[in-house]
Amino acid sequence: MTLGTMDNVEVFDAGVKGRGLKATRDLLAGDVVFAEPSFSAVVFDSLSTAVCHNCFRQQANLHRCVQCKFAHYCDRTCQIACWNEHKKECAAIRSSGSAPSENVRLAARMLWRIQRDTGVVSDGQLTSVDELVDHVSDLTDEDREELQIDVHNFMDFWPKNPRKPQPVEYISHIFGIIKCNAFTLSDQRGLQAVGVGLFPNLCMVNHDCWPNCTVILNHGNQSALNPALHSKRRIELRALEKVAEGVELTVSYVDFLNLSAERQRILKKQYHFNCTCKHCTEHIKDDLMMAAKEGEGSKPSAELIKQVTTASEECLEKVAKCRLQGDFHGVARLCGECLSAQENVLADTHLYKLRLQSTASEVLSYMHAFAEAAAYSRKTIDGYMALHHPTNAQLGMAIMRAGVTHWHAGQIEVGHELICKAYGILLITHGPNHPITQDLESMRRQTEMELKMFKQNEEVYRTMREAALKKQPAKAMAENTSTEEKMEDVSRKQ
Repeated sequence: MTLGTMDNVEVFDAGVKGRGLKATRDLLAGDVVFAEPSFSAVVFDSLSTAVCHNCFRQQANLHRCVQCKFAHYCDRTCQIACWNEHKKECAAIRSSGSAPSENVRLAARMLWRIQRDTGVVSDGQLTSVDELVDHVSDLTDEDREELQIDVHNFMDFWPKNPRKPQPVEYISHIFGIIKCNAFTLSDQRGLQAVGVGLFPNLCMVNHDCWPNCTVILNHGNQSALNPALHSKRRIELRALEKVAEGVELTVSYVDFLNLSAERQRILKKQYHFNCTCKHCTEHIKDDLMMAAKEGEGSKPSAELIKQVTTASEECLEKVAKCRLQGDFHGVARLCGECLSAQENVLADTHLYKLRLQSTASEVLSYMHAFAEAAAYSRKTIDGYMALHHPTNAQLGMAIMRAGVTHWHAGQIEVGHELICKAYGILLITHGPNHPITQDLESMRRQTEMELKMFKQNEEVYRTMREAALKKQPAKAMAENTSTEEKMEDVSRKQ
């Protein structure tokens, strides 16, 4: 595995897709193609007091900016590191009396950065911010109305200067860039989306539903006493497989676990292009995602498949409502009933079955019904492995959660096997130094030790395990077995 620079890529004309990036040398799985600090980034409004506004780590007891009383930081080191970004924002918040929405704050930070450094901040930046596509002319009436509200709120927030007024058209262009190009940032464990930022080079990487690269966020390191040794938060574009010199580099803008028509609909609505990748044009794996159960010489009738499919759609809507209400027992009951009805009708790779199994595993883990949760998680993993790219980051995270669930259920052999498998995937997608991978390595060592103990004396092992589980808080269990990686894989392009 090698660390990447912009020397590994070059811009080329990708035809109807516009500009793209291609490899200038052969790449191996796990190679960092390039790393890029954010041009601008902000924490979500809802997490403004829980996430550091510099490194985007989520933690308790953050220090508040004494001037604007809005920004929060890990410590003085993070606050100083962020001052260039926050200085004018701080004054504007104090002047207006409150902080605006994350979209407005991001637009303001972008504009201040453009004014300070122009749209190109380093020799390694392949395009200026102003050259990024905004697709404002392609917006729906509803989206255009939302954009106009953002522009109005921006004008209220932006410091008044009669000699240098900001043209509405240009501010609309900035908001269009954000809508089409912004990248969602996760916390240090990759389990929750906590902010949004703009990365101009990343914007030039085109979409493919079966990509050869993935994107992760590296939060940097500000722990050294010498500030010169600090590293900034940055995204890393990582190769998922061998990529030959001259081949276009791609990432996925959407979750692959949707039918090709649905992925195309989402891409058209959000990013304004028609996906013509091989998996969409040939509808690859669509059959598996909607497959019926096939037994020995038997297959459910078309009418029964239709009935169960409709009931599953309704069940998923009810489950979503119950989750919002915090009714986990209701979620478990609904999932169990619907999965029983699906059992001999829908295949194990059917999307509705996978979604219900994943949800059931999560809530049952939260309720400490680990044996049941493990059974559902194993079925889910088998389905995911039949559908996902073998080194997909979401697949790796799902296998990790399944491994932890089996571990808590006392099924140490399967748990250790799954944790090892997840570790192998995350070494490629996240690298050995990412906090998630380091956590997984600790779990791998722990389960390896427990597996040896189990093989030596199963009774002693189970006694020790039960004692340890009684000390484990429910919240920690829930965090370890969360079933959805709440981070979008990537945003959009030029």
